[in-house]
Amino acid sequence: LNWATAQSSLGTALESLGEREGGTARLEEAVAAYCAALEVRTRDRLPFDWAMTQHNLGIALRSLGAHEGGTRRLEEAVAAFRAALEVRTRDGLPFGWAATQNSLGKALLRLGEREGGTARLEEALTAFDEVLSELRKMNAIYYVDDIQQTRQRVLQLIAERKGRRQ
Repeated sequence: LNWATAQSSLGTALESLGEREGGTARLEEAVAAYCAALEVRTRDRLPFDWAMTQHNLGIALRSLGAHEGGTRRLEEAVAAFRAALEVRTRDGLPFGWAATQNSLGKALLRLGEREGGTARLEEALTAFDEVLSELRKMNAIYYVDDIQQTRQRVLQLIAERKGRRQ
């Protein structure tokens, strides 16, 4: 278990370095470290650690997808966030759920920007609306403005794609 914790911590450090450096090598290493941690941090054995590692994997994949072309890494990020949400539930871990749901929304937004159409953007909008609702219930106002700005960007993209301005 200590090894898995070290791998997860390594993934977090590598993801931070990758963001600062602007390349993909460190992000690829971060993904590999999180995947290694998930070999030990299984859902059955350590569900909350597994979910946190899935969340962190999703962040690294989303960052990697932002640097690369295409949608494969972004699709993988969405899958990792959705997996994490199976354990990080709204009722059980509301703040953790909100963080993962917000990250899912950001990945869906990035996919929607690349794919065209509005389906992914509408999924992102739903994710952000749910996060905003939960954050307001928790009185976590600090995060609301940023999410509202992102939500507004999604609405604008949907309107543009449907041929009208927001």
